[in-house]
Amino acid sequence: MNINEFAKKKLAGEKITMLTCYDYLSAKIIAESQLDCVLVGDSVAMVVHGHSSTVMATIDMMVLHTQAVARGITHQLIISDLPFLCHRSSQAETIINVKKLIQAGAEAIKIEGGDDDTCRTIAYLVSSGIPILGHIGLMPQSIYQYGGYKVQGRDDEKANQLLQQAKNLEASGCSALVLECIPQALAKKITNSLSIPTIGIGAGSVTDGQVLVWHDMLGLQQDFVPKFVKQFTNSKSTVLTAINNYIQDVQQSDFPSESYAY
Repeated sequence: MNINEFAKKKLAGEKITMLTCYDYLSAKIIAESQLDCVLVGDSVAMVVHGHSSTVMATIDMMVLHTQAVARGITHQLIISDLPFLCHRSSQAETIINVKKLIQAGAEAIKIEGGDDDTCRTIAYLVSSGIPILGHIGLMPQSIYQYGGYKVQGRDDEKANQLLQQAKNLEASGCSALVLECIPQALAKKITNSLSIPTIGIGAGSVTDGQVLVWHDMLGLQQDFVPKFVKQFTNSKSTVLTAINNYIQDVQQSDFPSESYAY
């Protein structure tokens, strides 16, 4: 899949499917599916590295994981997050950071924010030949400003602001827009106002596509499950059972048996 097929899917009324992906083996599994695209998300800082927020993701971290994913993916579009503050210093530094991700294997870049400065940066990157996905609503890189992970756009003023940001991001050249944790009615209004596709996470079923974190979708995380997450299987239980079976077989000298010996 390539970035141009996003718009075609919206026109055809076909939903876009996206999952996060952070490593080679997961990418190999996804490559055997019909998933449209993968996001090498800055959520890797939390899910894989154990940090408390995505602000701890660095460009080097994102490059490393993008390279790993690119080695395993065959036909899905690879999108990488531009991490915290990597587009705020200067256009020169921004293009260097984006270049690193593209050379690592990314085919599009996702950038959080819909303010005027971000829109100008996106327009600059698009004019340089880089496909960009916008991201508004709850923006995890701004978590300290929000004071927590909260639904955005509940009141009319905030909703109108997000709608205008969405239109500005489209005008800046974004190929698609991620809408995170906003009311479904607002997501529908934004989606219907744009010609580019919207990808929702915690934005209801009205967007042009959906994205979930790989580990959430697989049910590997049980400590905290956001309302918008559907766990399509309980992998944690399966993995724990396998570990305990391994321990038991080793302790009872049932593994390795003769069939596993040289």
